[in-house]
Parts: sequence; C-alpha cells; structure tokens
Amino acid sequence: MKDLIHPRLSSEKKNPVFGGYFYNPTKGSLKLDQVIDEILAYIESETDNFYDIIIGCDSSSEKVPNFPVAIVVLKMGEGGRFFLKKISYKNRKFHSWRERILEEVLLSCKLALLFKEKLEKRIESKDKNYNYRFCYIHADIGENGGTKDMIKEVVGLIRGNGFEPKIKPEAYVASSVADRYA
Repeated sequence: MKDLIHPRLSSEKKNPVFGGYFYNPTKGSLKLDQVIDEILAYIESETDNFYDIIIGCDSSSEKVPNFPVAIVVLKMGEGGRFFLKKISYKNRKFHSWRERILEEVLLSCKLALLFKEKLEKRIESKDKNYNYRFCYIHADIGENGGTKDMIKEVVGLIRGNGFEPKIKPEAYVASSVADRYA
C-alpha cells in the first residue's frame, strides 16, 4: 500500500538512502546494518531504560544542497547517540526552499521505512524484548516563518507513511542534529 502512496519511497535503485555509509563520531563510517547493530547493542546495554529512535533531515541552502539525514537514539533522560548520512544530488538543482523542505521530508520517510523494516527483522531474529519506540520523524518546519504554510502538507506526508511528525521547536533531530552537518 505504501507503494501506492509514494512510489519514490520504495524504489531501491532510485532511493539515495540505500547503500553508502552513515557517520557516527565514535564509530566512524558504518553501513546501515552496522548502524542497526550499534543501536541494538546500545539498547541491550541498559535494558531498564527506555529508548526513543527518531529520524530527521535538514539541508544546506545552496542550489545543489547537501541533505544530512540523521538517526538519533535517545536513552530517555540520559543523552543518546546519532548516525548521519549526507546525501547530495550532483545533477539536480533545488530552485526553492520549498523543494528542499519536501526533499528533506521524503528522505526522512524513505530512511524511516527502510530502517523500520530492517530493525524489526533484526529484532525478530534475536527473540529479545527491546524497550524502545520508533514512531517520530522530525521536520525542519514550524509555526513561525515561511514554512508554516507547509505544515499540513508535511504532516500529511509523514503520517501517510505511518509515522508521527514533530515540527519546530520539538523537531530537534532535524533542526539541531542534522542542521549541524548541513
């Protein structure tokens, strides 16, 4: 059904979140399967804690911008870890901030769908209980400024892919973590 909603989200060849590496300040470059291993090891290290997994993206303001998309794992009340992948399109220009914002959200949704599928398969194979939640995508839009006109569109796009949106000021994965690497 997701293919009917957004065909761009499921095409592996055209999906820039497939392949490549994520960056983590402690572990360096990791493939997505290694990111999942690190996240599960982190959750397993203190099973009494609750963990929140969140995805968000930002972009630089050039005509050919970078899109850092981040996976953040928060150990509630105790900090967390992040994994970041920079995506850029050499032959594609973004002529407006609106195009960039929509691409940020699409990349977040693409990664979230792929990550959720792989994470759930890995957890199923381990036959353990993990105390975590993965339901939020952070979007770099808010009630103030020009992006306020995009809230319904962005919220609908995120919800249409099975996730709950958070916008600024609650969208810290997009507006702080990913923004730092834009």
